[in-house]
Amino acid sequence: MALHWTGGLASASFYLPFRWVRKWNWETYWLVGGFFSWIIAPIFFAWLLVPDFWHAISGASMQVLIWTYVFGVLWGMGGLTFGLTMRYLGIGLGMAIALSYCAAFGTLAVPIHDGTFMELLRQHWGQVILLGVLVCLSGIAISGWAGWQKERELPEEQKQKVVKEFNFTKGILVATFSGIMSACFNFGLTAATPIVHASRGILASSHHPIIWDGLPSLVILLWGGFTTNFIWCLILHFKNKSGKQYMAPHVAPVAETGADRIVAGLEGPGYTTAPTSMTNSKANRVPLLGNYAFSAAAGVIWYFQFFFYTMGQTKMPRAGKFSGWTLHMASIIIFATLWGVVLHEWKGTSKKTHWLITAGIATLVLSTLIVGAGNYIKQNEKAPPAKVVHTALGVPHRA
Repeated sequence: MALHWTGGLASASFYLPFRWVRKWNWETYWLVGGFFSWIIAPIFFAWLLVPDFWHAISGASMQVLIWTYVFGVLWGMGGLTFGLTMRYLGIGLGMAIALSYCAAFGTLAVPIHDGTFMELLRQHWGQVILLGVLVCLSGIAISGWAGWQKERELPEEQKQKVVKEFNFTKGILVATFSGIMSACFNFGLTAATPIVHASRGILASSHHPIIWDGLPSLVILLWGGFTTNFIWCLILHFKNKSGKQYMAPHVAPVAETGADRIVAGLEGPGYTTAPTSMTNSKANRVPLLGNYAFSAAAGVIWYFQFFFYTMGQTKMPRAGKFSGWTLHMASIIIFATLWGVVLHEWKGTSKKTHWLITAGIATLVLSTLIVGAGNYIKQNEKAPPAKVVHTALGVPHRA
């Protein structure tokens, strides 16, 4: 649980360094950060902690590699469309629906696909874990309700800015797509199980901790996510004529950016007016070194969410590994909400909204404790007594 919560903290915190990036379009700093989170960090940490990690990857079948990569691509699509749910449904309702789909689908689809879901319903430990998943969804719903209340209490001008394109039908469709696609990351980790097993063998033979066994699988999976985001950022660079920003020492004038430039951040793809005409003055100088440093920091912090997630999975019983996704999603929402409190995003809202968000966090914390208890029960349950049989010579032995 501690490892999963650490991963959730990293996921909820990675966007903070982007706040100090100056005079770059979203697609520029997003791609720089993504290069560190999806390419550099996975390879570096796998190389650092898993001896001959590439052998575990190259030894996998082509089918395993393809499915792991494909699920990474699909997960990337979910991440890109997540912002659209905010655009059509608002922050509270959009996040609640998208994350509910992601948590439920990513957690339950694995045991359903593996044919172990009915066993969960029959076993006490399985029932406890499923109860934790249900409580987690309830906590997400309460947090979404608090977000909806927050939107209602915003000034009209600010509220219109947030949900001016409200469309319930479009929002539900996009949230469904985004939630299911985002859950594909968990499917990708499942598809990469042979790579994990090979990594575990390498670590054991080298007398290294097996806690690092999931790192090589992240290399292939995150390549898929990088592909999706790379293509989208290239499209935005072409539309916005922003490809020069990687090396440009000064902000480009209006003539080089166009009358309307497409932006795509956490709020989703949309349009904004171009910046005012700028000259190559000191005030308009682009802090390239700082931008690269903060973008790289954001990317590495983002990677740490799954660095710790795979570590947490090694500490869970095999039958309960699927529930790690619930712990991950719940902890992300908990820490993201707490960051919102620290950054005064809930300032000015009513006591009712404060009570709702407190109840949402408490419910999510409770869900992680319940899921952890279910896995603890499974981990410590006694094995059934061995059946004594007799051989043809009459010598008893345990089957």
